Amino acid sequence: MGEYVNPAKIFGENVFNDTVMQERLPKNVYKKLKKIIEEGGELDLATADTIAHEMKEWAIEKGATHYTHWFQPLTGTTAEKHDSFITAPMPNGKVLMSFSGKELIKGEPDASSFPSGGLRATFEARGYTAWDCTSPAFVRQDAAGATLCIPTAFCSYTGEALDQKTPLLRSMEALNVQSLRLLKLFGNTTSKKVTPSVGPEQEYFLVDAEKFLQRKDLIYTGRTLFGAMPPKGQEMDDHYFGTIRQRIASFMKEVNIELWKMGVTAKTQHNEVAPAQHELASIYSEANVAVDNNQLVMQTLKRIACQHGLKCLLHEKPFAGVNGSGKHNNWSITTDDGINLLEPGKTPHENIQFLLVLSCVLKAVDVHADLLRESAADPGNDHRLGANEAPPAIISVFLGEQLEDVVEQLISTGNATKSKKEGVLETGVKTLPDLKKDATDRNRTSPFAFTGNKFEFRMVGSRDSVAAPNIVLNTIVAEAFRDACDVLEGAENFEDAVHDLIKKNLSEHQRIIFNGDGYADEWLAEAERRGLPNIKSMVYAIPALTTDTAIKLFGDFKVFTEAELVSRAEVKFENYAKTINIEAKTMIDMASKQIIPAVIKYATSLAGSINTITAAGVTAVGVQKNLLNETSALLEETQKALDELIAIENAGCEMEDGEAKAKYYYEKVTPAMEALRAPVDKLEMIVDKEMWPMPSYGDLMFEV
Repeated sequence: MGEYVNPAKIFGENVFNDTVMQERLPKNVYKKLKKIIEEGGELDLATADTIAHEMKEWAIEKGATHYTHWFQPLTGTTAEKHDSFITAPMPNGKVLMSFSGKELIKGEPDASSFPSGGLRATFEARGYTAWDCTSPAFVRQDAAGATLCIPTAFCSYTGEALDQKTPLLRSMEALNVQSLRLLKLFGNTTSKKVTPSVGPEQEYFLVDAEKFLQRKDLIYTGRTLFGAMPPKGQEMDDHYFGTIRQRIASFMKEVNIELWKMGVTAKTQHNEVAPAQHELASIYSEANVAVDNNQLVMQTLKRIACQHGLKCLLHEKPFAGVNGSGKHNNWSITTDDGINLLEPGKTPHENIQFLLVLSCVLKAVDVHADLLRESAADPGNDHRLGANEAPPAIISVFLGEQLEDVVEQLISTGNATKSKKEGVLETGVKTLPDLKKDATDRNRTSPFAFTGNKFEFRMVGSRDSVAAPNIVLNTIVAEAFRDACDVLEGAENFEDAVHDLIKKNLSEHQRIIFNGDGYADEWLAEAERRGLPNIKSMVYAIPALTTDTAIKLFGDFKVFTEAELVSRAEVKFENYAKTINIEAKTMIDMASKQIIPAVIKYATSLAGSINTITAAGVTAVGVQKNLLNETSALLEETQKALDELIAIENAGCEMEDGEAKAKYYYEKVTPAMEALRAPVDKLEMIVDKEMWPMPSYGDLMFEV
């Protein structure tokens, strides 16, 4: 039994949070900082110096020797450059520990090697990091000791956003401004700030580290490029919510402790559907904090796994044939005085403000479905979306029976006079209580589902930052709110105008509502009939970023400039091509150096045994000959597919980066990779296990 840890005592102990600031900062400095956090503005240098000094002293008490501006470039991960607190030696040979306000507010990392999509030339190195005081600084403790991490935005010398945080903060401000306009229409004069709240759910796989290191595909790409299914996969559903194995439980306990210390509200943990798959979910927090915290979750999962002789796989599809991993993005809108704009109340048909907000969200998702789909696009997610394990690639909204009924009443008559009630769930067992039943069931196949007082966007990939989907959600809903306010602020009769607008929004965008089975073939045909886009690959999703509609949307709300959008599209096209290029080269390397030699060795052994048995006068060698023939035929097929992949991949390498190259890798290289995989996976089922050069799926998923 491990030592008991009280979460309440350790939670946030490594965070420079509001409690610490109140204790350590002079009152006037604390008030200035709080005002900037709540209302925006710039810190003067004297105030920043005071904050930096106290932050440094607090961090040193936690064992920190270095600080870093912790930022999120367009690589999808985080970046950091560590500087120690020591200053130049004094005449007596001693050093002082110092940290200035200027060092707190602004950093200057080299920007030349981060993806910029043409915004910066390679020789233009200057970039700036700027402290995001709305996301608290924290001390991270790891093998390097303790480091003070300061969450920052990252932009170029010419002011363009080179990161995920800057546009996220811009989108949050856009939503805030338009939400306050909308609330004012309903007589709300007390709410001063509206913030999107996010609660991400993180799925991941754990495999044994020694077995991981025997698989080049896992090392280089994060997923298995070859692998036959074991006799048992997930079909028994016995891993899902099953008892957590002791080795995994020990890992989870340490993950929780480390996250709680850094103020991350790790709440739920359980086994997921696939063998070796698990999930960790956090409680809601403001969108930018949630994005930062989810990066900490991913980093902590990987770091702690190594300490337990494990490897954490965050790829969306580490194993073919079993469920991949996603990241549900739970999104809601709340005011500073505790009002949730997505709370229907006890009678949704009477809650006019909620119905207007709902109709605006439906309009936003319908008009900008392509952008929402793009926000969840990455190479790994191509393997997951629409694979009967995750939402389809078609964007639709699940409302449930109660709200769908209200919507239909409003569309047909202009008024909703009733709402379906929750009712009672009778258990049929005398010793169990009857349960109060929700007014509607859930739909796990929906990509965008209303789940009580929030929307759950289920398309996001497990490796991805949740910044991109929240940037899109915030901005498209801000636009829908703006359009509504433009109509209603000038209305002579507000009550009639708001009813008319709700009916108009619902009537025009009803096509986006779908409560049925998203996996059904009938839905594909129905979605096409409705005119809903079905974007099957990242490559075809990326162009949504640079349409006239997208440029106007993001430009109107100053979330992205046209140059920033074009650059992000270029980064994503390049990322896709590079990812598939690495996967193809890894397959070529494994097939050439490991798999084909192993199969030849097995075939030679088989041929030798046939000769030996025949020489002994035994003629019944049909089984061995059949195996040899099958092995030789598959070996020939493998070599032919390998040669084809080499030729196709080499041609792709010669192309210039951009959309055409990304499409080539999707349309030509990925089918060639599948063609190579097919015979190899068949060979794995034939070749002596002792001769097969790498751990099997069964070894990886069941021996953890």
